[in-house]
Amino acid sequence: MKAIIFLNCVISIVFTLCYAYQFFYIFVGLLKKPTEYTAAKQHRFAVVVSARNESSVIGNLIRSIREQRYPSELVDIFVIADNCTDNTAEIAREAGAIVYERFNKEQVGKGYALDWMFNIIRTDYAEKAYEAYIIFDADNILDPNYIAEMNKVFDNGYRIITSYRNSKNYDGNWITAGYSLWFLREAKYLNNARMQLGTSCAISGTGFLVSAEVIKDNNGWIHHLLTEDIEFTIDSVIKGEKIGYCANAVLYDEQPTQFRQSYTQRLRWAKGFYQVFANYGSKLFKGIFKGNFACFDMLMTIMPAMLLTLLSIAINIVAIPVGIITHSPELPVLIKTLLQTIGNFYCMFLLLGAITTITEWGQIHCSKVKRVLYLFTFPIFMLTYVPIAIVALFKKVEWKPITHTVSKSLSEICREEMSV
Repeated sequence: MKAIIFLNCVISIVFTLCYAYQFFYIFVGLLKKPTEYTAAKQHRFAVVVSARNESSVIGNLIRSIREQRYPSELVDIFVIADNCTDNTAEIAREAGAIVYERFNKEQVGKGYALDWMFNIIRTDYAEKAYEAYIIFDADNILDPNYIAEMNKVFDNGYRIITSYRNSKNYDGNWITAGYSLWFLREAKYLNNARMQLGTSCAISGTGFLVSAEVIKDNNGWIHHLLTEDIEFTIDSVIKGEKIGYCANAVLYDEQPTQFRQSYTQRLRWAKGFYQVFANYGSKLFKGIFKGNFACFDMLMTIMPAMLLTLLSIAINIVAIPVGIITHSPELPVLIKTLLQTIGNFYCMFLLLGAITTITEWGQIHCSKVKRVLYLFTFPIFMLTYVPIAIVALFKKVEWKPITHTVSKSLSEICREEMSV
């Protein structure tokens, strides 16, 4: 039992050493304002949206793109109606998008759809000479200045750029708020800090720009693991690309409201992280030894945190029954350690959630009561990742679509904070 206690101490020390730098990121986010960029040129963009049975939401996204404060002649909207069985394609065409319908039951997932669309654009629209692609999900809504702000950062030399990810339905319940608060924290205290410190940021699902040169260099979209965004991020960092962040480009997306749906989505994410680590972990380690801090940062992103927490809790859960049977004198220490681990987990995410809620207060579109209430459920939401991470280690996981039903305009989203 003394060995278990010693192992708990080792895990705690390793966790602290691995993640101390992210607490430094918090101070950077608090004390350093985002750099303001200007653009000497307005670039030509192709917006690409992969949509599967998204008839409820695709129209609002396209309208928010068409209402951008950016020259419309420099932006074309391409929608991939991917294996749809509804009228997504029809609605997208009526809203003003160029729509291609794809039917492929073998190569399933966003990555395959993007690669298919990029090949079509390069072949059939070569005369357009698009300089970059901006990737969205069908449930997204954009701030009117989104493309103009992304153009500024792109014009300053960044070939891959991510943006500020906000939520359409923060006020839904503790699950939607949990997602939303995490993405706000990711934007403000991870990507924003990385940008200010001159290291690489990370793509998070949706709302990002990729230079046409990058797609050409990669010979299309070559990332097809369960988390293609993280795979693309890691592969780009390993190749020496510095991913930028645009704090002023604000995007709103929809979060799952039901735990079962959330479980399915996060199970895919957890499995995808394991896949990315298995495929790119050794290259990240090599990058670290070559002095590339971004490789260390990305390694911490895909691997240790949840596994270290999971390992500590699992060890103590197994050791406590053994201690009861053997009447071990260390049993009280084991129980205390388990409770401390869970308590420390809760307190850490409560602190992270509180800092994010306070600084991003004006960006959270729900009643003040809910903003405070969901702060205390945020650590519980994060704790539910532990069993999901366990299942993902052993379960075969396949990509499954997430149903989106929250049909809101930007004005409707911003009015949510007025309700009680």
